[in-house]
Amino acid sequence: MRKSILTFLSFLTISIGFSQEEVTQTYSFTLQEAIEFALENNYSAINADRDILDAKKQKWETIASGLPQITGGVSYQNQLKQPISVIPAEIFGGEPGTFAEVVFGQAQSATATATLTQQIFDGSYIVGVQATKAFLSYSANNKEKTALEVRKAVTEAYGNVLLADESVAILEKNKANLEKNLFETTKIYENGMGDEESVEQLQITLSSVDNQLKNAVRLKGITLQMLNLVMGIAIDAPTQLEENLDNLTQKQIDFELLESEFNMENNVDFKLATNLNEQRFFEWKLAKSRALPTLNSFINYGAAAYADNFNFFNSDQQWFDQSILGLDLSIPIFSSGRRSASTARAKIALEKAKTSLNEAEEQIRLQLESAKSNYILAIEEYKTNQQNLHLAERIENKNQIKYNEGLASSFELRQAQTQLYDAQQNYLQSMVDVINKKTTLETIINN
Repeated sequence: MRKSILTFLSFLTISIGFSQEEVTQTYSFTLQEAIEFALENNYSAINADRDILDAKKQKWETIASGLPQITGGVSYQNQLKQPISVIPAEIFGGEPGTFAEVVFGQAQSATATATLTQQIFDGSYIVGVQATKAFLSYSANNKEKTALEVRKAVTEAYGNVLLADESVAILEKNKANLEKNLFETTKIYENGMGDEESVEQLQITLSSVDNQLKNAVRLKGITLQMLNLVMGIAIDAPTQLEENLDNLTQKQIDFELLESEFNMENNVDFKLATNLNEQRFFEWKLAKSRALPTLNSFINYGAAAYADNFNFFNSDQQWFDQSILGLDLSIPIFSSGRRSASTARAKIALEKAKTSLNEAEEQIRLQLESAKSNYILAIEEYKTNQQNLHLAERIENKNQIKYNEGLASSFELRQAQTQLYDAQQNYLQSMVDVINKKTTLETIINN
């Protein structure tokens, strides 16, 4: 007994240990690893896989509807009050002109049947089977679009986390420098060698940077949770990123991408618009098929038994066989114009889908040119902001030296610091823009 308890406690300890290990598991990703992980675990990606499976099942459901179907049935009846029929009494030797009350049949009956049906011809079935291929294509293209959206979302979330990390690091550095400046300026003022305004200017700047730092720390946690959500893991799971913003930006600068050949048929939005066109075509064929006759065959076999008491499972119970073979032919003759109106509406929907496909093609071409332009602009802005940051750092450093030597006012120093802080944030944001704009362009090209 004691040995069993110890074994159970050991098992429980191991289980808790594994459970805690799962909860405290730390994830670590490069951008590409994060994308690959998300394509397997993102909630939308998982459901897109299920949509593919559902489409395959729906295809077989459509095909199976035209294959042989067998149904069985069992019926039991107990006439608690049997109907009475009145017939001429002379049939039984009675007086002519009189009638006798007669009960036909027995009170209880049971019937068991099996029926096999086979569809021989149905135009809507033929169209339905043809349409399943288009539906599978739509599901596959929708899964591809989901994968592209997941890839884009992961890239943006990954970049935002790196942006938040860099922002916190820069703001912490700026805060430390300001605190040092404020301490030194306060000492100078207390010794009667400076003015109070210089202290107040630095206090204003420090308060602003401190608030920005607190907000950046909060955003860092939120952006990391958003990345976890996109990848399909618990939002509070500890996740580490193996890349830094500067290196990732450098890898995302690819001028060859701008010269790559664009094939409209690779664009997923064009594929989905084509699927819609195919769907409308089959809807039109389906409407036309309703004017065709349908032919079905069936064969039925069964047995029936009758008794005054419920003894149908007795070995001596007599069952009477029955069987029917038949055909059902249905011919549409007149519908007061309903079928022709339905066909006409389906034709109009098809023409609208063709127009929408042409529009989608032109919109995609416009999106491509816009994405190329935005990508080029992002690279140019990145390089410009990189240069501006170096200049802002030099200007701030010069004003810092001048301020320490009494050659610049606190207002001039604050202007230089504010300009530096803006340049830092613009530079960080320009790196994220390069990453995101490239992803947008790659999504359109989809090569």
